[in-house]
Amino acid sequence: MNEPILSLDLPGIKKVRSGKVREVFDLGDSFLLVASDRLSAFDVVLPNGIPHKGAVLTQVSHFWFEKFASLVPNHLLAGANDPLPKNLQPFADKLAKRSMIVKKAKPLAIECIVRGYLSGSGLKEYKKSQTVCGIQLPAGLVDSSELPEPIFTPSTKAEQGHDENINFEQACKIVGTELATQARDLSLKIYKAGRDYAKQRGIIIADTKFEFGLFEGKLILIDEVLTPDSSRFWPADQYAPGKGQPSFDKQFVRDYLETLTWDKTPPGPKLPEDVIAKTSAKYLEAYEKLTGKKL
Repeated sequence: MNEPILSLDLPGIKKVRSGKVREVFDLGDSFLLVASDRLSAFDVVLPNGIPHKGAVLTQVSHFWFEKFASLVPNHLLAGANDPLPKNLQPFADKLAKRSMIVKKAKPLAIECIVRGYLSGSGLKEYKKSQTVCGIQLPAGLVDSSELPEPIFTPSTKAEQGHDENINFEQACKIVGTELATQARDLSLKIYKAGRDYAKQRGIIIADTKFEFGLFEGKLILIDEVLTPDSSRFWPADQYAPGKGQPSFDKQFVRDYLETLTWDKTPPGPKLPEDVIAKTSAKYLEAYEKLTGKKL
């Protein structure tokens, strides 16, 4: 199995940010985003990486950005198969399939989450109050129920720790009503288009998180799109409401971590080889099902 790439430095190219998964480099008039194979669970980056994960996240995002280009403008400046600029060619091996050259957009200060099914924090809130992010839902829904209509449930962006779920009014206070409305309408539109396409390929996209940014005064789609890291992907042929679903993402790792006595604070525990191999296979399977291609 390929050795996972956990950290990336490109001598002579200025790194501006190192997130949980992505490294951001400044190319002057654009950014270079590079997805490592790091895995975070419960907001803690784990010591092992997942082989091919960064490439899957990047290539799935490229796939959707191109597919939705007519629905919403995005931050891509180069296609998935375009050659690298001269100054990046020495690093071609490191960057292959896991990098994107993008516009320098100013990210919105909210996370744009769309839920089509009841799961995660939404399920917890529903059990208490029959609402999700303050949105009233019908009675009688169970774990993994499909919602009558997808709902927009924004959250804050926390520099440290967990993002907080907020209602639409609070989102309007943070970014302004016009931008919040635009982000909500675009999020629902993209989610529905992605959900309908994925379903034909045997994947249920239960929920997802979009990022938008402002570029030259316009709202554009940025970061990653409908990947197994930003979304819950469930196999459609095994879907059975009333319980948690098997998935194509790091849920497999979360489930393993829940069996340990770890308190969910750093440092994270080392993952066994079989969990790493199975997780890598899940990411690759998601890519192949969605795109119909091998990575």
